[in-house]
Amino acid sequence: MASAHESDHNAMCIGEMMRRLGIEPGGGIVPRLGLAYAAAFRRCEQCLTPDACREWLKEAPQALNMAPKFCANADIFFELQFDQPGPGAFEPKKSPDQA
Repeated sequence: MASAHESDHNAMCIGEMMRRLGIEPGGGIVPRLGLAYAAAFRRCEQCLTPDACREWLKEAPQALNMAPKFCANADIFFELQFDQPGPGAFEPKKSPDQA
């Protein structure tokens, strides 16, 4: 089991990976995506290659199309890139009289 420090560091890595892949971190609040986000965070907490991930993030470009093959979340990240809500999905909806 990962220590609290390792879990915190892994959480930073998943956040950075999601940012570079263009995945909205707040997308987990969407019911149909919540399980995928939860699974990705859980996999990252239990990652067997955290050093490789950190080194890869140091070397990788700021914008990515795909997660590295060694990443246990590569499949989830791929799905989230295409299933995430569109722009403005997290902005409050305006009523017709506010428009």
